[in-house]
Amino acid sequence: MNIAVYCGSDPGIDPVYRKVARELGEWMAENGHGLVYGGSSIGLMGEVSAAVMQGGGQAIGVEPRFFLEAGVAQHDLTELIVVETMSERKAKMIELADAFVALPGGFGTLEEISEIMSRIRLGLTYAPCVFLSVNGYYDDMRNMLDKMAAHHFLTQEQRDAISFVQDVPSAASALTSTHTKNHIDILAPEMGNPDKA
Repeated sequence: MNIAVYCGSDPGIDPVYRKVARELGEWMAENGHGLVYGGSSIGLMGEVSAAVMQGGGQAIGVEPRFFLEAGVAQHDLTELIVVETMSERKAKMIELADAFVALPGGFGTLEEISEIMSRIRLGLTYAPCVFLSVNGYYDDMRNMLDKMAAHHFLTQEQRDAISFVQDVPSAASALTSTHTKNHIDILAPEMGNPDKA
């Protein structure tokens, strides 16, 4: 499957972030999973894509033209798709991917993975959505989702559709398990299911 990986264009303060990004890329290449990501060769984005390519895997980058014009560093990929806007980039990555992972990152990472969570809640995406919470990086996000469910802004089923793991073996298990929500109606009862309209 193709896995979209959202992560920082910076390496972060803790060297373990880079280590886990490379481990994820190595696992993907070894197991025949393609990478879909933001296209650049810097930060954690560069670590995961380099590991995939060095392992003989497939890596598709999706890069806005203005990043290229600004001289954001690149390296050889299986394919580089150039788009005009950040919105087009998000849409193309969703189109190409079968599963979604968030490594540590900043605003862009949160925006991208939040889009996936919203799509899961609305029944527009049925795919694994995994936060790779290295050293507890996404613990606050996990707690926030738990609070949303406790306060009935999410159903428990919607909350459970989002996985939080600490390491690559656990991420691999979450990504390849059969609970990809294909047959689960996760919409809020009052919204109904558009496929059943």
